[in-house]
Amino acid sequence: MTSVLQLKNVHKAFAGVPALAGIDAALADDAYISLLGPSGAGKTTLLRVIAGFEQPDGGEILFAGRRIDGVPPHERGIGFVFQNFALFPHLSVAQNIAFGLENRAVGPVTDRKVVAARVRDIIGLVGLSGLEDRAVTQISGGQKQRVALARTLVTEPSMVLLDEPLGALDANLRTRMRGELRTIRERCCVTFLHVTGSESEALAMGDTVLVLDRGRIAQSADAGTLYSRPASADVARFLNCYNIFSGEIAGDSFRSPVGTLALGGLRQTSGNPAYAIRYDRVSIRPGDAAAAGDEVRIEGSFVASEYSGAAINSFFTP
Repeated sequence: MTSVLQLKNVHKAFAGVPALAGIDAALADDAYISLLGPSGAGKTTLLRVIAGFEQPDGGEILFAGRRIDGVPPHERGIGFVFQNFALFPHLSVAQNIAFGLENRAVGPVTDRKVVAARVRDIIGLVGLSGLEDRAVTQISGGQKQRVALARTLVTEPSMVLLDEPLGALDANLRTRMRGELRTIRERCCVTFLHVTGSESEALAMGDTVLVLDRGRIAQSADAGTLYSRPASADVARFLNCYNIFSGEIAGDSFRSPVGTLALGGLRQTSGNPAYAIRYDRVSIRPGDAAAAGDEVRIEGSFVASEYSGAAINSFFTP
């Protein structure tokens, strides 16, 4: 698969504090890429550097084989969808979408018939037909999100950057919009780079998931590999589905405060050894219950439980 964007040792600091500490990545063409990381990891900074809103302190950014660090944002061919949508409240849905076409610095479209046709096509693509003349103050959050996306897509960018695009929506709408965004991307055949702090959102949407940690790419993998084989204890913590124990490796075992745990063939190199057990691999039983032959018994004191509908999370102390 060919790469549409390459990042080579990209650095960026603010007041001497590193925000990006040597980013190396290659993003595939015609793909949905999720960028996951905790608050302060540098996710939005990386998006702004790619878009051209911030200039890197060092490194190279190549887009479609052309070096673009130093190129103005409007000449990069990259679209940007802001978290707060950044719509013009005094313009209608159609006028908001047409704004970029009519006012861009390079090649503005002045023929009203051409503008109307392209706006009509993109409105149909994102599912806004019938709302063309509606004020953006009179539509729902999900519809505003689609207007913001349509305003970017109508200019035919080669790549679209989305800065936590579902963050302002309620939980039910976020779930619905995941599928809609993937469908829209597939129809447009462009790469989406979607920044999120939600591990479930990143895993559900990304063909590839990049995990950003303290300004570096900690892991790049498909969702299944990332979920099953996190590259480090920090990545496992971001996924929010692992119990993590500190300790040390001793032969084919891992010695921890809760006991000796088998490593088997799932050993990975790490500077700070830790043992991670996914939540769904744990069975909670009374203290007098016997462990099966292939199970490891970990004793603990029950603290609390949390019911979420699909699951019950129980909290214990060793």
